[in-house]
Amino acid sequence: MWKHRGRLLKRHMRILTLFLFGIAFLLIAAGPRLVKTKVGDRITVSIPESFFPMTPEDITQRMPSVRAPLGAYTNEDRVVDFSINVSATQWPDGNREVAAKFFKTSLYNLYDKVTMIDEGMHPVHRKEYIFFEFESRSNAAQRTEGSSEPTLKYTYIQYLVEPDRTLVFTFSCPRALKDDWQETARAVMKTVKVK
Repeated sequence: MWKHRGRLLKRHMRILTLFLFGIAFLLIAAGPRLVKTKVGDRITVSIPESFFPMTPEDITQRMPSVRAPLGAYTNEDRVVDFSINVSATQWPDGNREVAAKFFKTSLYNLYDKVTMIDEGMHPVHRKEYIFFEFESRSNAAQRTEGSSEPTLKYTYIQYLVEPDRTLVFTFSCPRALKDDWQETARAVMKTVKVK
């Protein structure tokens, strides 16, 4: 009788251990918790809970542009970024196919090398977005900072082409961190809501 209870207890302990490992795996695989964030009057997106708004200095240094972004967020290490911008290029006719070709060409011209992971169009909250997911290599940092190493990045970018503006949503990180952030980037982009 005691042997039977001992075997039964061992069996329950094994099941409990497997269950706990399963929960731990799911928590790790799920990535960081996303929190809904309001960006302007008509835009919301869920970003990692640990992200915070970039300082004006961060924006000036890392996003040199005439136009300030609608929203720019970064992680504690300031190496993983998410931003929302209004593109200078407008498509009043709403032709997404032509816009997609233009944006793709622009990406290939922006970097020394682009390795496309995925691209296309997909619906997010009843709106159609153009998206590109890629790895890039840029030697521009060598020229400006005197560095001997190229800049290697992972980027997921999506565009919402509207008659009066084009919104650009960008998630990027060093290529070495791609495996840690790729699923989060994809999840963030699926939460974008523009009214």
